[in-house]
Parts: sequence; C-alpha cells; structure tokens
Amino acid sequence: MEFEIGIGKTARRAYGFDEVAIVPSRRTRDPDDVDISWEVDAYRFGLPMMASAMDAGVSPQTAILIGQLGGLACLNLEGLWTRYEDPESIYEEIVGLSDDKATRRMQELYKEPVKPELLGRRIEEIKAGGVVSCASLTPQRVERFAPIVLEAGLDILVIQGTVVSAEHVSTQTEPLNLKEFIAGFDLPVIVGGCASYSTALHLMRTGAVGVLVGVGPGNACTTRGVLGVGVPQATAIADAAAARREHLHETGRYCHVIADGGMRTGGDIAKAIACGADAVMIGSPLTRAYEAPGRGYHWGMATFHPTLPRGARVKTQQVASMEEILVGPAHENDGTFNLFGALATSMATTGYATIKEFQKAELVIAPSIKTEGKTYQAAQRVGMGH
Repeated sequence: MEFEIGIGKTARRAYGFDEVAIVPSRRTRDPDDVDISWEVDAYRFGLPMMASAMDAGVSPQTAILIGQLGGLACLNLEGLWTRYEDPESIYEEIVGLSDDKATRRMQELYKEPVKPELLGRRIEEIKAGGVVSCASLTPQRVERFAPIVLEAGLDILVIQGTVVSAEHVSTQTEPLNLKEFIAGFDLPVIVGGCASYSTALHLMRTGAVGVLVGVGPGNACTTRGVLGVGVPQATAIADAAAARREHLHETGRYCHVIADGGMRTGGDIAKAIACGADAVMIGSPLTRAYEAPGRGYHWGMATFHPTLPRGARVKTQQVASMEEILVGPAHENDGTFNLFGALATSMATTGYATIKEFQKAELVIAPSIKTEGKTYQAAQRVGMGH
C-alpha cells in the first residue's frame, strides 16, 4: 500500500524492529529441541551471526574467540589492523579523544596507508586459531587485494560498503564488475549493504552466497541523517527475503539474507529472523565485551571518511565477557546478554524448531509492544524502561 506524500508523490510505509512483534503459534517447544545453527557454503556455525567488520569489535583475537563460541567474525581489511603493525596505542588514543575532536583526529589516523603485507598476516593469525576466517574489503580495493587474501587462505570474503550495487556507474574509474569477479574468484563471497527488493535481487544474481541487508541502522552510523538514505530494518529484511524467493525460483540457488545492524537485544535478533533473515550481523553489542579492542567505544567504517564522515564514535561501555553477551548466562534482564539463548527461547516459545521454520512466523504491527503495561519500568528506568 502506498500513501500520498503530496500531489504526484507517493511512498510505502516501512517498519523497524520496535514496530513489529512475533505472534505465538499453536504450539511451544523445549528450548533444547531448537536448532539455531547456520550453514553458509561449506561452513556450519552454531550461531546464526557475523560480527561486523568494525575495528571497535573485531580484532584477530576476538575473531578467534567469536569463532570458538560458534559465530563468524569479519575483520576489516582496511582498518587499523592492516594500517598499523601494532594498533594498540592507536586504540588508546581514539578512546581518549574528546567528542569535539574525535572525528577529525580519526580521519588523520586512518590516513595511514593499508599495508599489503599485514592483510595476509592478520588472516593467518585468525586461521592459526582454528576457526573459519572471514574479512571484508570495499569494492574499490577488491581487485587489488584479492590475490593477497587468496594466498593467505581466507575462507569467506565480504565485499562491503554503505550501499553496494551490482550496477555501479562511473565516468571517472572502471567500476568493479561484481558478477565477473565472483564468477572467477575461488572463495564464497558475501556482498552488501542493500535495503530494497530490486537491489537485493541484483546482488543475488552476481553469484554471491549472501547479501547484507541494512543501510544506516547501526548504532554508530549517521548515514540516514547525512545522506537521507535508508529503509527501516523489518521492511528491508522482508523485501530482501522476497528477493531470495524469486532468485531461488529463477536459478535454483539459495542466497542467504543477513540482517546487518539495528539490533541491540535478543528480541531484535529474533524479529530479524522472523522477518526472513538467515543470520544477523551485529557490531555494537560486541563492543560491550571485555575482550573488545574498542575498550567500550564503537565507531563505524564511514566514521573516518576523509571528506564526508557518516558515523560517530559512541560509548557502549564494557560490561561482560563475549561469551556472556553471545550465549550467556545473562545476569541482567534487559535482553542485551545471552543474545542467542534469547533467540532459541523465542523460537521455542513460538513453536519453531529451526531458523527456516522461524522465518515463516506470523508478525503483527505493534508500535506499543515495548511500552504497553511497562509504566513502572519506564518510570524507574529498569528492565525495558532503560
């Protein structure tokens, strides 16, 4: 359904996670009977998640830890770990900056060139931990660095930007032909972000094994304000899931939909899956871990853009271990701990045994779902009233 904005201009209504809720079905299940595992290409993961390729959350060490816990972490191959031999002092400086100086100084720190020899070394460090290695590059640098990541033995490549299209037009440079690149590349490739049916479908047709869905929903991202671009996540994921069905019908190949950003709690993750996602990509929840390199701060990949920053350095505070945040046990009641235990419990409560089944869950539009009957919590700023 479209609504008239003004004469000659209409728009669809879009929904975010806070505006929808999952409806219980006629059955419930034991949480121990629920399977939340995720398979992509030849790899199987106990948790349907990827850690965002953001310097504040993913280092080679946290990538190993997340892999050991059952997830998949994506290292930013154009971040601090490939610009500096030992970036620990750079992290210390970033977290010590005042808010009014943070953006300008981070632009300067990220001017340090990416060192090709560090790309291979970081990938090898992750692989030495015995987990699946995953790393990201922007479309502009993929062809230059692809031979290095292949030689280092990378397992999964992510081609990632604020918005990635299968049809980039430029009169200044020769754009990356995603379809040709993926067809001739020996590794499974995930691409994104996107936020519409048509863009998701075009990205799927490139041969990618997965698409990242989300433009601007992340806690540290300011794209929606700076550019005015984005689609609320519940609608964006549902549209991409529809594109996945069309692509499967066209080709017989299944392309994973990965919800990227906008999720703070286990309930948000459950809603993302119920909207049609196969897995989620999260960033800010992981920066709250004691092991996170960002030391209680978080910033996005576009925060330090040299001419148009589209992110903010935000404080998230280190409050628990990575294990407690991902798989528990939780010692708080606000949904920000044991994220994937919450997903399993949500599936059990609503009667679904697998991720694929849960994608078919009934949803309702429910803008009052988080406030109805929560007067005391809101007044006292506890539980859901934070």
